[in-house]
Amino acid sequence: MKVSIKIKSSVFLAILLLLTVSILSTLVLNGIQNNQKKDYEMYLARQVKIANTYIRQMYLTKSIEDQEQFLQKSAQELVLQLNSINGMHIAIYDMNGKELVNSMPYNNRTDTKELLSHALKDQIAYEIVGEHVVYMAPLYNERQIGVIKFHYSLKKNIDFYNAIKVLFMKIGVVVFVFSFISAYFYFNTFTKSIFKLKKDTRDIKMGLYNRIIPLTRTDEIGELSEDIYYMSSRIEKNIKEMEEEQEKLKLAVQKLKALEKQQKIFIGNITHEFKTPLTVIRTYIDLLDMYSDDPNLLRDAKVNIAKETQRLYEMVEKILYLSSLQKYDFEFQCEKIDVKEILEEICSRMEGKAQKFNILIIKSLQSGFILGDKENLMHIFINLIDNAIKYNKVQGKIFINSYMRDKKVFIEVADTGIGIPKEARKKIFEPFYTVNKDQSQNHEGTGLGLSLVKELIEKQKGIISVLDTNEKGTTFLISFPAL
Repeated sequence: MKVSIKIKSSVFLAILLLLTVSILSTLVLNGIQNNQKKDYEMYLARQVKIANTYIRQMYLTKSIEDQEQFLQKSAQELVLQLNSINGMHIAIYDMNGKELVNSMPYNNRTDTKELLSHALKDQIAYEIVGEHVVYMAPLYNERQIGVIKFHYSLKKNIDFYNAIKVLFMKIGVVVFVFSFISAYFYFNTFTKSIFKLKKDTRDIKMGLYNRIIPLTRTDEIGELSEDIYYMSSRIEKNIKEMEEEQEKLKLAVQKLKALEKQQKIFIGNITHEFKTPLTVIRTYIDLLDMYSDDPNLLRDAKVNIAKETQRLYEMVEKILYLSSLQKYDFEFQCEKIDVKEILEEICSRMEGKAQKFNILIIKSLQSGFILGDKENLMHIFINLIDNAIKYNKVQGKIFINSYMRDKKVFIEVADTGIGIPKEARKKIFEPFYTVNKDQSQNHEGTGLGLSLVKELIEKQKGIISVLDTNEKGTTFLISFPAL
């Protein structure tokens, strides 16, 4: 007859548990008995010592002629004294084995001749009779003068032992039942694991690879399940990789179309922005051809042609730099930088230009270390502060704040200028976009500064945004990961 491995293992474990609980219970109960025996032996030995101490004290108080009959005369007093201390029944015998006094009721007395004979020979002897210990020990003055017998009750010890024994029996039954049930369910899961592997191999045979789930086991069956799962997951992974490549190709095509559209817009913006300074230059050249002798025209032409040429140069330079950032991933010279130090240096540089327009720079800076390129950081904050000066009002203010929060370094650049309308805030970081065309041309703006600033910040894992405030003006918030 074929017996399931689950049944075999459960029976074996049940026997093993039964033996373990039985042996453990026996050892613990024996330990309790030995400990109880040691306790009452020590307790009775202390009582004997107390009795001998009383004898020596009482002996010293008796007259010389009464010393030979001391024990006969003092036995009753000694029993009363000891009984008031320990509450046990006590008997005293002289050296002839004669009982001098006994507090035990007559009908409860037992034969103790053998114990008495040992005690008269200067030995301690005791025996357990029912629920009591009969303990006999010699009494001394300068030599043995008699024997004392204690009748010590073991009822508390026996009750405690029996209670522990019953407790062990109950716990043993509970542990046995619980362990047997646990073992049954454990080996049931073991069997289920084998059936699961069988099902997995059948699914692989049918090509249903995505149904395979590895077993959470740390034994050989678990390893086998992981190998089966690995085979199926590799096939599934290859299929997913092919789908992902197709999706990437689709996104690449969409991105190329978006870039093509952006390129057209970019070229259109460049053409439009270049026309303005070139038109101004061409106009003055035509006027100089017509009125070459006009000194005022000549002076205005020099100033405006130089201004528009410089503007055209800066525009070309920023366009080339912005294009290079978008096209290539340059390796920045990153180093540990204290934001407070670099902002102090930039504010010092821009102080002169701010004073020229009667603008006050107010700083509130805290130290915060980031990993960044110093030159690019200088470029970022110079652009922002320069814009804050350009688009500020006369006798305006610029607030530069830096602080740490949530493992990030934050920098705020705020001004009291013309501000940015809410509808324009999403576009200000686009190339060539300016909020007020007339205002930007008064200050020679190209619409490329903020676009370049955003590119440089994002290249250094930072974020820039425009805050909503109730005050007039503009507040830019920049954040970098802190070191």
